[in-house]
Amino acid sequence: MRLQRLLVLFTLSLVGPALGQDLAATCHASSSYDVTLKTDSVLFDRASPAPFHVELQQGALRTDGVGAPLNAEDQDRLALFERDLRALAPRVRTVAQNGVDMAVQAMRAEADGMGLGSDSRAEFDRRLDEHARELKRRIAASRSSHDWQGDAANQYMNQIAADLLPLLAADLGQQAINAAMSGDLQAAASLRDRAADLATELQPRLQQRMQALRPQVQALCPSIQRLAELQQGVRGSNGTPLNLLQLGQ
Repeated sequence: MRLQRLLVLFTLSLVGPALGQDLAATCHASSSYDVTLKTDSVLFDRASPAPFHVELQQGALRTDGVGAPLNAEDQDRLALFERDLRALAPRVRTVAQNGVDMAVQAMRAEADGMGLGSDSRAEFDRRLDEHARELKRRIAASRSSHDWQGDAANQYMNQIAADLLPLLAADLGQQAINAAMSGDLQAAASLRDRAADLATELQPRLQQRMQALRPQVQALCPSIQRLAELQQGVRGSNGTPLNLLQLGQ
């Protein structure tokens, strides 16, 4: 399920996978399209099947470059669809921004329990704040789900992990050395294991903390349902239903 493609801006580093899955699971919705909010129209596109491009513009509809004949009711439906989708985008951005804040809080809480040295903790907080600011900037500037899909989102997530996790692991490693030198071999072994398994152990705990974002995701569901209802009965230039958004059970 890929509702984050339809809603724009949702696949966000630490936040995105959890948010996208929550939208699909909570709102029971999905889409095979990416979407771009252009200045004067909304463009949906996908690799397959046809139609590959669907463009809405103030009640007008073009599928794969061909205008679709619409009656007055369908024109009104599509105009409302475009209006409501544009209105939904800033709400999605707000949830995404809140998700970034929540992820930062979760990371700080995890760091609190690691007994980091003051220098390591200060550097960790500095880097974390820098990544959060950049991620929020990208969210605010983005107008297309292409910015967040697949490789782009994964690459950015990996960049953040590659910057933060070695810093934590190195501090835990130094703690292990200090424990060994003081004769506490059991503590040293435990710290070494913790450093080695840091990424594996952090992921489920962070995902659990991110569940607190779910009520904000649930609040989007009625608007998603409304979009699905507005597209019903509208057909493209080839006579097939638009089916921009699918709702399950």
